[in-house]
Amino acid sequence: MAKSGSSLVFLFFFFFASPLVCCRSIPHSSRTTVLHVASSIQNTQKFFSNTPRASLNQQQLRSSPSSSLTLQLHSRASLHKLSHGDYKSLTLARLERDSARVRSLITRLDLALKRVTPSDLHPAGSDKFKFGVEEMQSPIISGTSQGSGEYFTRVGIGKPPSQAYMVLDTGSDVSWIQCAPCADCYQQVDPIFNPASSASYSTLSCESPRCKSLDLSECRNNTCLYEVSYGDGSYTVGDFVTETITIGSALVRDIAIGCGHNNEGLFVGAAGLLGLGGGSLSFPSQLNATYFSYCLVDRDSDSASTLEFDSPLPPNAVTAPMHRNRELDTFYYLGLTGISVGGEMLQIPESSFLVDATGNGGIIVDSGTAVTRLQTDVYKSLRDAFVKGTRGLPPAKGVALFDTCYDLSSKTSVEVPTVSFHFPEGKELPLPAKNYLIPVDSNGTFCLAFAPTTSALSIIGNVQQQGTRVGFDLKNSFVGFSANSC
Repeated sequence: MAKSGSSLVFLFFFFFASPLVCCRSIPHSSRTTVLHVASSIQNTQKFFSNTPRASLNQQQLRSSPSSSLTLQLHSRASLHKLSHGDYKSLTLARLERDSARVRSLITRLDLALKRVTPSDLHPAGSDKFKFGVEEMQSPIISGTSQGSGEYFTRVGIGKPPSQAYMVLDTGSDVSWIQCAPCADCYQQVDPIFNPASSASYSTLSCESPRCKSLDLSECRNNTCLYEVSYGDGSYTVGDFVTETITIGSALVRDIAIGCGHNNEGLFVGAAGLLGLGGGSLSFPSQLNATYFSYCLVDRDSDSASTLEFDSPLPPNAVTAPMHRNRELDTFYYLGLTGISVGGEMLQIPESSFLVDATGNGGIIVDSGTAVTRLQTDVYKSLRDAFVKGTRGLPPAKGVALFDTCYDLSSKTSVEVPTVSFHFPEGKELPLPAKNYLIPVDSNGTFCLAFAPTTSALSIIGNVQQQGTRVGFDLKNSFVGFSANSC
């Protein structure tokens, strides 16, 4: 008992005895940055034009080591035709789906912390169940034209490989693909994967370690059945199997994935999901990768970048400690010490970004969330500092979850306060203005792309990550950010 008591005391001081981050100037930090308003508005107008957009060729990709492998590049416009008539309606749809994504992540954490049970998330009861790696790269394509805020990559499934678009997701572990026969499948761009056409398809037994690693599984004729519910109404149910995954010219054998016969959710256009989380069933874990990175293209761009495994971290990377939650190994928690606006640190305690002794709180890096969510007090502090630094800009009415917007229709460019993330050892990641002041229509309305959350969990979303290579060093436990390294 004495030992346990000592541990609790240690945890208390580790998580709660954190200093207050005061309002102080940041030396050598640029206080302002320029937002190119006219070009941003032009991009929103081009987004709905019928003008053919140039496709990206292989030479336009980030320079990579000769041993790396790259998949063929594809335009996101070829995946799914837009159903929105204007940029504002597209923005509203994105934000609605983004809110569903955030609810999903919070529910995932609540499940791990036993605030909810698996049965609370089950979509329709148990009857749903009745029916070593070399360096590799895969292109990442903006998935906003899918009607979702995710990003997509293209891989080959099976032998011979069937090409499929997969949602890139650092917030989940289990990879899966829609499979024939379909009891209930949503519409996707590529043909539904047929297990009968693959020579490498193999079911997993109920006693296999990987089947037992699932959060929710059942057994049928000694075949492992899986279910993944995302908390926003999305789910996938089917057989848990092993397959060969093709990345470029590399074949990765014996990867456990879900073969979903019953699927529903916000995955429009994609054939399934590639789980890049920190759990044992995630794709990086099954590859035994020590490092992976991605660079997300602009949400309205036709260009593509890469998802890379075991490639070196760029030398200019700004690094931060990567923490894990002992209650949930899926999420990648970031060692954030503070946020500055206009060269001034916000007056917020560092504990705002720490996981507490119960496994609650902290801030994660997520590829699927679009808009960064901060605890309400932290968000208000950031917003108020930003508003103070933009008093000369004409305000506009709020849009959806954005409460801080501006009418920049008469501007060509504007100077706005620099927003920076700060990490231990004095490291700073200043964000480009276009990564936090974004257009919400084609008329010149721009909004601050942060939002409050009532949850203790904060999330750095993909709008703030765009144009920056985000690397996860799984061996040494740190996250690296490299600007303009796509």
